[in-house]
Amino acid sequence: QEQLVESGGGSVQAGGSLRLSCAASGSTFSRYDMGWCRQAPGKEREFVAAISWNGGYASYGDSVKGRFTISRDNVKNTIYLQMTSLKPEDTAVYYCAADRWMLKIKTMDESIGYWGRGTQVTVSS
Repeated sequence: QEQLVESGGGSVQAGGSLRLSCAASGSTFSRYDMGWCRQAPGKEREFVAAISWNGGYASYGDSVKGRFTISRDNVKNTIYLQMTSLKPEDTAVYYCAADRWMLKIKTMDESIGYWGRGTQVTVSS
């Protein structure tokens, strides 16, 4: 059964760093683009970052460019989100997503293939 499981969330002070992981079970994901989206309380879900199936291309939301880095290890079936210079406005539940088309992740299309259950990130000032 294919599924995505996030980990690595937690609480950190502004300016700190965290690394999120998303472990994918099932061989499907080695050929899937994958990424991260987030949702803060009372706000719409926001695209954070995405990476192509072979790791050769990455895309970032404007609010995280230069601070977050997405990567993947297809041997471990895992993607990562390294978050640095964290700000209170980065506080949100972070969701891992996977689809054959990166555009669906970037637009958070309702027909996206797979979502994880999310991991909470809290940044205090």
